[in-house]
Amino acid sequence: MTTTQDPAAGTAASTRAVMDRRQVLQALSGLMMGVFVAILAGTVVSNALPTIISDLGGSQSVYTWVVTAELLAMTTTVPLWGKLADLFSQKLLVQSSLGLFVVGSLASGFAQDTTMLIAARVVQGIGAGGLTALVQIVMAAMIPPRELGRYAGIFGAVFAVGTVAGPLIGGVLVDTSWLGWRWCFFIGVPFALLAIVLLQKTLKLAQVKRTGVRVDWSGALLITAGVSMLLIWVTLAGNSYEWVSAPSALLVLGGLAVLGLAVWVESRVADPVVPLTIFRNRTVALTVVASALVGIALFGGTVFLSQYFQVSLGYSPTAAGLLSLPMIAGLLVSSTVAGQLITRTGLWKRYLVTGAALMTVGFGLLATIGADTSIVLIGVYMLVMGAGVGMLMQNLVLAAQNDVPAAQLGSATSVLSFFRSLGGTIGVSVLGAVLAARVSSDLGALGGGGSGEAAVPDVSTLPPEVQTVVQTAYGNATAELFLIATPLAALALLVVLFVKEKPLKTTTGAQRLEEERAAS
Repeated sequence: MTTTQDPAAGTAASTRAVMDRRQVLQALSGLMMGVFVAILAGTVVSNALPTIISDLGGSQSVYTWVVTAELLAMTTTVPLWGKLADLFSQKLLVQSSLGLFVVGSLASGFAQDTTMLIAARVVQGIGAGGLTALVQIVMAAMIPPRELGRYAGIFGAVFAVGTVAGPLIGGVLVDTSWLGWRWCFFIGVPFALLAIVLLQKTLKLAQVKRTGVRVDWSGALLITAGVSMLLIWVTLAGNSYEWVSAPSALLVLGGLAVLGLAVWVESRVADPVVPLTIFRNRTVALTVVASALVGIALFGGTVFLSQYFQVSLGYSPTAAGLLSLPMIAGLLVSSTVAGQLITRTGLWKRYLVTGAALMTVGFGLLATIGADTSIVLIGVYMLVMGAGVGMLMQNLVLAAQNDVPAAQLGSATSVLSFFRSLGGTIGVSVLGAVLAARVSSDLGALGGGGSGEAAVPDVSTLPPEVQTVVQTAYGNATAELFLIATPLAALALLVVLFVKEKPLKTTTGAQRLEEERAAS
């Protein structure tokens, strides 16, 4: 790949690359709208899926694939979106990902059968994958690392609102007769369209002319295929087939072989999707490991809290969603405060370490819960855990972005997002199997509950003596998940201790890219 840039044009680009705070906030309005849409897509259908599958005549396996299809598409396309961001207009790519999301959402809403719905969810997931990778890349392009912290609170607020509001909105839409489940998909469309318009008007990024650009499509295909095989394995193992079985062996060995071939291809092409050289950077390598561990521990542990609140403690779905507010509040406050302090002082490692430590303590405390634990106490535990996550997750990205060449900002950011998402998928699948096995074991004495395949019970319909046993079983099983997650969080703490603190750069990614190209 060769690069050409006229000096006069470079000067103009430098001028355009510097955005004042008002311009940054205007551009962030469109970006955050996109983030909200991506989060909403993943959470709004959670309470609506039983109704959707029943209405379309689907089976339990289809229920799984409606969720898995979007997750697979989102996770596997993140590295490709990140690489494209290093080569093409980031503004156009963000708008394209929003456009794909709109198409997938409309197709999902108008789906007449489960096959159409799953295909539409794939398109929706590809768009969401673009948003997952590109929003943070664009933020790094227009905001210097030293200033990024002060905007972390906005990102945290949008994340919190989308996470909490999604299930509640989905439940309301399904229960409103003149709307129905199709509006779970339609509701994100106006937000996505508005985001496209806002970005067109407000996002001003310097453009550097590039000639001879080539995208490594073979590497992208191999990475997607290999990761998809592993994700399908961890998603379906324990339900469709045993963890130790011929299908498991086929998917694992096949996935590893394809990924091995992908590594071989990536090491030989001029413009790889994932430049293997970035893993020689100590900061990137350590933050990737920490992100994967955080993904496994966080998503694997917390995704089952809603079920714990409903089954073990007897709360309604709406109440269960509201009970997650302490965790969201901890995340929002800690990310905002830490971000402001990082911008003011330029010091960031202390917040990585403190965040990882708080997350570990929070998981350890949640490992003590049961069917009779006070909801106030659980709220405190969740607050501690959320505060740790708020300090840790976003600042892992900041540390990596600060320590790579601007030309690799897209690849480094997307690799972190990819491994965090991959870790979350593995965590949910594996810990979900652990929970099912533990509940099955505890309920075995009741008869009919020992297969691990039984539906989640409606405790309100059970006799009092059976209700107590079921609530205790789910309480103990949920605590066991957090007991498993605790050492993973502790390992993340150990990893971030080895991350070397470096001064935060005071120029934007766009300015750094121009300087690097001028020097070369």
